[in-house]
Amino acid sequence: MIDHNTKKWVIGRLRNEGCVFPEEEAHLLISEAKSKEELMNFVDKRASGFPLEYVVGFTTFCGLRIEIEPGVFIPRRRTEFLVQKAIEVIKSNDVVLDLCCGSGAVGAAITNHVKQNSLHSVDIDPVAVRCASRNITMMGGQPYLGDLYKALPHSLKGQVNLIVANAPYVPTDSVELLPREARLYEPKMALDGGKDGLDLHRKIAEEAKNWLVSGGHLLIETSEMQSARTSEIFTKAGFITRMVRDEEWDATIVIGTKSE
Repeated sequence: MIDHNTKKWVIGRLRNEGCVFPEEEAHLLISEAKSKEELMNFVDKRASGFPLEYVVGFTTFCGLRIEIEPGVFIPRRRTEFLVQKAIEVIKSNDVVLDLCCGSGAVGAAITNHVKQNSLHSVDIDPVAVRCASRNITMMGGQPYLGDLYKALPHSLKGQVNLIVANAPYVPTDSVELLPREARLYEPKMALDGGKDGLDLHRKIAEEAKNWLVSGGHLLIETSEMQSARTSEIFTKAGFITRMVRDEEWDATIVIGTKSE
């Protein structure tokens, strides 16, 4: 049991180190620590700038507890909009493919809503795939290690109803402008999208129609600034394309539909 003075000290330490929400973070650290010694370790890590999600080992995404380990991209709240849009087009028994899956949060959230779907999640980073395995296998999801579609069994070709991707879309020269926690601790491969930020968007869109059923959907998170170019990529790849945006979450999704 953590006493009032210790809690007050934790809040003060976090505030002095520049944490924006010291009370909320203190509450989380205290609730997750199994002992006072572990709490002190948590506080030291957080005060040094280590991301809160790495300290406690999880994040909350679409109401789910998603396990996170150091070196894995931390899902942002804006990406819940991608899940929301995916849920609008998915049906029971659909086959879902989550590319650049990271922790597996997007696929897990979709499957939690439509429990009868078949989930396949892919990432090129073995650390991410290991983390995703812990978040999706309990839901029946299947993780794959590899480069996008190359990681998948041939039997899935032409059988996928929905492809979702929160692929890296930060232009290479802009990575250094990201918040300190992202720059220092999150994997660069999960942030850097190439010269214009859209390298992965091109690769995903170019092959997507080969894996989708007629009427299937491709959804990719992008930025408002890049949305027109991502839309052009989709259209060039043969999709019926539209863009949706949520101003409150600062979230932008490009949706492509494979014609019947």
